Amino acid sequence: MRKQWILSAFLALGCTASLLAQDDAIIMNINGKDITKSEFEYIYKKNNKQQVEIKSLDEYIPLFVNYKLKVDAAERAGIDTTAAFVKELDGYRQELARPYLTDAATEEALLREAYDFYCKNVEISHILISVGQFPDAAQREAARIKAQEVADKALAGEDFEALAEQYSDDPGSKTRGGYLGYVRGGRLIYPFEKVAFNMQPGEISQPVETRFGYHIIKVHDVRADRGERLCAHIFLMIPQGASPEVEAQKKAEADAIYSDLMAGADFVAMAREKSQDQSNAMNGGELPWVSAGDLIKELEDAAFSLKKGEIAAPIRTKFGYHVVRLIDTRDVKSFDTMRSELAQRMSRDERGMMGRNALINQLKQQYNYQLDEVQLTAALTACGTAPDSTFLANMEQLEMTFATYADKSVTARDVANTMKSRRYSADANAAVVVKNEIDRIATAGLLDIEMGNLESKYPEYRNLINEYRDGMLLFEISNREVWEKASTDIKGLEKHFKKNKKKFAWERPRFKGYVVSCVNDSVAGEVEKIVKKNKNNREAIAAIETTFNNDSVTNVAITYGLYVEGDNKYVDELVFAGAKAQREENLPVVFVSGKTLKKPETYLDVRGQATADYQEFLEKQWIERLNKEATVVKYEDVLKTIN
Repeated sequence: MRKQWILSAFLALGCTASLLAQDDAIIMNINGKDITKSEFEYIYKKNNKQQVEIKSLDEYIPLFVNYKLKVDAAERAGIDTTAAFVKELDGYRQELARPYLTDAATEEALLREAYDFYCKNVEISHILISVGQFPDAAQREAARIKAQEVADKALAGEDFEALAEQYSDDPGSKTRGGYLGYVRGGRLIYPFEKVAFNMQPGEISQPVETRFGYHIIKVHDVRADRGERLCAHIFLMIPQGASPEVEAQKKAEADAIYSDLMAGADFVAMAREKSQDQSNAMNGGELPWVSAGDLIKELEDAAFSLKKGEIAAPIRTKFGYHVVRLIDTRDVKSFDTMRSELAQRMSRDERGMMGRNALINQLKQQYNYQLDEVQLTAALTACGTAPDSTFLANMEQLEMTFATYADKSVTARDVANTMKSRRYSADANAAVVVKNEIDRIATAGLLDIEMGNLESKYPEYRNLINEYRDGMLLFEISNREVWEKASTDIKGLEKHFKKNKKKFAWERPRFKGYVVSCVNDSVAGEVEKIVKKNKNNREAIAAIETTFNNDSVTNVAITYGLYVEGDNKYVDELVFAGAKAQREENLPVVFVSGKTLKKPETYLDVRGQATADYQEFLEKQWIERLNKEATVVKYEDVLKTIN
């Protein structure tokens, strides 16, 4: 917990806009190490942003110097060179680099697009030509050809509903002519949504490929999103194939409920009594917040036609009768409010890699990535068409370069080595596999180059990494010099307690000892002998519980502690002359054994407070020693330029 606090206190996360000045003059030198203005200003401003009480520059400078002296002490102790430290810092470096290893403009455009879709409802139908669960290339191509044939028919004017009923592999919409209703942005898989939400009413699309297959989409209408509704319903279920008599009976029950509600009956009470939707009946029939496409059409139409507090007449759906009440409404959320949620959605679909891929394409251009098709063709001719063991053995022997970028290359041997760690199906195409491996190797290399440039390219990233590094060092050296020492140096702690007893004085006396509840007087007498004889309270409690209690019978309840008035009802009665306390029925005999203290006897009586105070003492001593040994040079002319 302490390490987590240190990192959060000194190393606030987030990639904010750079706070750095254009010039990077030296602002001070601490033990031979230059501190730049940009580093100092970054930490100073971030610290003040996080603190309730803003510190002036003069107040902050000694705190900063102490901070850097501790970091310097950690470096002199070699903490930054340990394998564990290097590994942990590299993990932070990789994690913090993620927002920089993508094209920000592409991601922002995708976020804006996602929000534009979120603000719209599109009424759509579709025809799905499925590719099956695990399609091979031939199955996918066959599905594409069939989808194109169906799309051509629809575009030529054939009835879309009829085509859906005849050809669609979507069982949920096939019987409705492919109709999906109004759908809000963010509810569909991205390739489908991108096409559908850019179409005009009346348009029919060409086949759209998704992981499910190929879709032909028809857009009926486009409208602005109507926000969200919070509703409750009272539901009366009608089984499929119910007789006209059952239908009439349920209709009469629904009408009676509606009449009672119109006469002033309480909706919540009625829902708890009458509703057959067990998932929400006891909650007054309340449903989750809903938007377009969340409810079946009949209920959605009712929800968005009501005003707050209104109740709709019974609605018949395929499930039964619903009496719906609108509880509340809310408008479409703003872009800033939705940004985080939209980013999370994007990270889970195809858009999650688009920003990264855009950056990789930029890096390929920047570092002049070249694929040698001639060498690649020659290698494939020499090695074969299937990526089997023979192919790999042949590839490994080739002295060929397939691709170059910056001052690096991707060779046939590189490709063979990476292919050895993967498995390929028997019908895999060697040319496709090799091209993918070349691209994968080059991409990793380009990203490594970019990683190496991040600290010079993005000052805020450099400062963030430095913060993490310094924070980790600060934690480790503080643990050695202060926290661990305070908890393990018993002699030092005892000495500190004796020297500073006045600091630990109590305003009210404490009772220090046992509180015991027993089944009868006889047991109480035996227990009292044990606690008086045994000075170790842990051993006494263990001996008593072992002797008098077992899994099925408890003859004694015993605790040991330090009690102030109000902590324990029995101590209040028997030590502090309070009111008689109610006994437990099965343990009616109560006594206490110990003594009343006006002030603590040892540091153990105030261990937490004494340890914290000892830590402060050690910290102060350490800082004084560091400052006494330090060489600190401040450049006042640069310090004066800090705003």
